[in-house]
Amino acid sequence: MRFLHTADWHIGKKLHGFDLLEDQKAAFDQILQIAKTEKVDAIVIAGDLYDRSVPAVEAIELFNQMVIEMNLQEKLPILAISGNHDSSTRLETGGPWFVQSDFYLHTRLEQAFQPIEMGDTQFFLLPYFEPISARLYFENEEIRTIEQAMKEVVKEMTMHFDPEKAHVLVSHFFVAGSEKTDSETKLMVGGLDTVPLATLDAFDYVALGHLHGKNALQSETARYSGSPLKFSLSELNQTKGVWLVDIDVQKLALEFKEIQPVRDIIQIKGSFKELISPEFYETIQKDDYLHVQLTDRAVIPNMMNQLRQVYPRIIGVERLYGREDQTAKKTTKAGLKKLAPNQLVEQFFSEVTGEEPTGQQQKWIKEQLAEIHQSERGK
Repeated sequence: MRFLHTADWHIGKKLHGFDLLEDQKAAFDQILQIAKTEKVDAIVIAGDLYDRSVPAVEAIELFNQMVIEMNLQEKLPILAISGNHDSSTRLETGGPWFVQSDFYLHTRLEQAFQPIEMGDTQFFLLPYFEPISARLYFENEEIRTIEQAMKEVVKEMTMHFDPEKAHVLVSHFFVAGSEKTDSETKLMVGGLDTVPLATLDAFDYVALGHLHGKNALQSETARYSGSPLKFSLSELNQTKGVWLVDIDVQKLALEFKEIQPVRDIIQIKGSFKELISPEFYETIQKDDYLHVQLTDRAVIPNMMNQLRQVYPRIIGVERLYGREDQTAKKTTKAGLKKLAPNQLVEQFFSEVTGEEPTGQQQKWIKEQLAEIHQSERGK
């Protein structure tokens, strides 16, 4: 059996306000090409198909297009589960007739105990669930954590093992020993979502989703595929792609297939003067998503607007050495008392943003303060 292991597509996700649908479609096209080139028997998607429980219409349209290409046009079986970002209720709509084209989408705990058999392999598709689901399913009030639940889940799964076949678990949890990045939502209170790696030893391979780096877990038989795209600055140095998995009852072989983003996340560093000079910015792929490390200490008027004229996809600016206003001394407490309300707001704005408010912003400040003053007088 040969299949691709991918996860955490997060269709519809935005990166600091930037729409990623085009980037996500480009990544998917590469995944599909890998699947065709490597002649895989199936594609496994280990959760978080969407970024939100109620995805935007455009996100749904894109995912539908992806499924059509994979499943209906290329005739590739899909083995997928819902993740913690998905709405299991909404996602399962259509599930009963999806299976007619070998699209298996499991969103409820009870479905996990019905193995999908392909060739010499059994797939157990375990969607993300909360402890209460296991408590109700097993009618066991002592189940309070995912760790307790997983022991019962795996025990029941093994009862359905065919000893003549390999056994693959597809799941979406935080496995003990894994490392997280900033873009992963932490749903954890006192270790609620942690699954000990030893709990999964019964399986020949565990295809995991939830963490966005392929190296988040170091195990011979359990891997995170990571997300197809970088979703935060903490993923700056990660290599994105999918696992190509060859498995049978006697062996397991893994190969990571890299995906190249159409727009990368990169970090640049320099003074404001350096960053806006042609000698510097002509060496930068300006269409990438940029995190700027600014070395200036002085306040730079209209800094962000000037930077965005050169670098349109800035996702953040970090001042490395603090900020000092070279044109004015720090206002004393006595001096603050002499400032008008609009002057106080404008000074606060400058200290927080490092920029002077524009004429329009000053107008808005005065208008809002006037409204507040009027409402206070009317009380």
